[in-house]
Amino acid sequence: MSSEQRSRTVQEWEAHLGEQVRAARIAANLDQATVAELADLSIGAVKNLEGGKGSSLKSLIRVLRVLDRTDWLDALAPPITISPLHMLAAKRSAPGPRRRVSPRQPVKPQ
Repeated sequence: MSSEQRSRTVQEWEAHLGEQVRAARIAANLDQATVAELADLSIGAVKNLEGGKGSSLKSLIRVLRVLDRTDWLDALAPPITISPLHMLAAKRSAPGPRRRVSPRQPVKPQ
């Protein structure tokens, strides 16, 4: 993730997501009223989502299902293939890096 993405405000993320939903709707050749009807939402809810004016997670999921874009939801929460606790335990039990031991210098008599 770029530093620009990390520094976006919540409102900027809402606007960005709304733009993406709008683009997906247009690509699917659907108008807002049709999406609202198919998603069992009000047209105002769809307009708010696309306009980045706040929306519920439930509304987002319903609209993404209508647009056949649930892959976006999968990207938000990918399946965990390895436990972070197991990774930490393995890291702790792994041997540390080998240290190079330099040969001893002979002691000079005084």
